[in-house]
Amino acid sequence: MKIFSNKKDLKDCLLDYKTNKKTIGFVPTMGALHEGHLSLIENAKLKNDIVIVSIFINPTQFDNVDDLKQYPKTIENDIKLLRSVSCDVLFSPSVKEIYSEKIASEKFNFDGLEHQMEGQFRKGHFDGVGTIVKSLFEIIEPNKAYFGEKDFQQLQIVKKMVAKHHLNVTVKGCPIYREENGLAMSSRNARLSKEQKEAGSFIYRTLNKIQQKFDTEEITKINEWLENEFKKQPLLTLEYFTIADEKTLKTVKNKEANKTYRAFIAVFAGDIRLIDNIGLKN
Repeated sequence: MKIFSNKKDLKDCLLDYKTNKKTIGFVPTMGALHEGHLSLIENAKLKNDIVIVSIFINPTQFDNVDDLKQYPKTIENDIKLLRSVSCDVLFSPSVKEIYSEKIASEKFNFDGLEHQMEGQFRKGHFDGVGTIVKSLFEIIEPNKAYFGEKDFQQLQIVKKMVAKHHLNVTVKGCPIYREENGLAMSSRNARLSKEQKEAGSFIYRTLNKIQQKFDTEEITKINEWLENEFKKQPLLTLEYFTIADEKTLKTVKNKEANKTYRAFIAVFAGDIRLIDNIGLKN
């Protein structure tokens, strides 16, 4: 595996691949890699000649300074994991390499996707996401880029950005990878206590029940049921739950034919924020 920390050396390497007509699959990460990331890499390997992974903890997408400081940093273990799955290239730049002297986000218009759910609770988050993903796409110029559906809103926003900025990359969403107990895999899970991790399994169990209820029950009834269920959970605090149109991400109160819906949830276990979602059939 080739490892680069500066853009020029990386671009020189990638130019060789592109000259030889090699297709490039890209998996952007913030490190603290786990099986979910590795599943994205495996997906990328199936459809591309070369797979490149980036590790960059992007400061502009954190609305909470403490969350940025506490975000796990495990670069040595990350490199071992990447080698174990035969990753071809790692790009691990410094903040200065990406942002130069000014650490600031671009301003984006994602046609309203950015104002829903996470956008309501994490001010400026998606401008930060757009800034770093656009920058990495422009540096690497991959054929395909792979994102997990755990961050489904982020996935939709990246697709919107690619379309609006006419970037020549295909964005692929990959299924949520889960712990044995159903908790969606996240780098933040490493900060959970044993009790919190066990309690976290309740999130996915509840989403599965909602998937079943969606066939026969009204959305208002489902919302009430979920809020009552979380009141019984001493280790979990519900931040939000919404059933939304998959395309617009807008909260819906009534089901309509020929539309696709998804349930989204954000929960705190102590000070650790967990998100998840599940597709719903109308």
